[in-house]
Amino acid sequence: MVKWIALAGVLMVIAALFYLQAMDSLSTHAVIATILGVFFSVLLGSGLFSLSFFSDKSGHDDEVSGTTTRRDD
Repeated sequence: MVKWIALAGVLMVIAALFYLQAMDSLSTHAVIATILGVFFSVLLGSGLFSLSFFSDKSGHDDEVSGTTTRRDD
């Protein structure tokens, strides 16, 4: 699964670099910022989605479902 997420990150970086090249705004700093920003954003977003699905499937969300209801003690 991690290989597919990393591959998606690399493909997004390549697509962003092609876009920057087409717009003629490709400097060294822009390339470095694009590579780091796009790649780590894709990894972070995919990781957070994976954690939310894992949390839902494992039942961790069921334990805190009644926290917003008012209790009469």
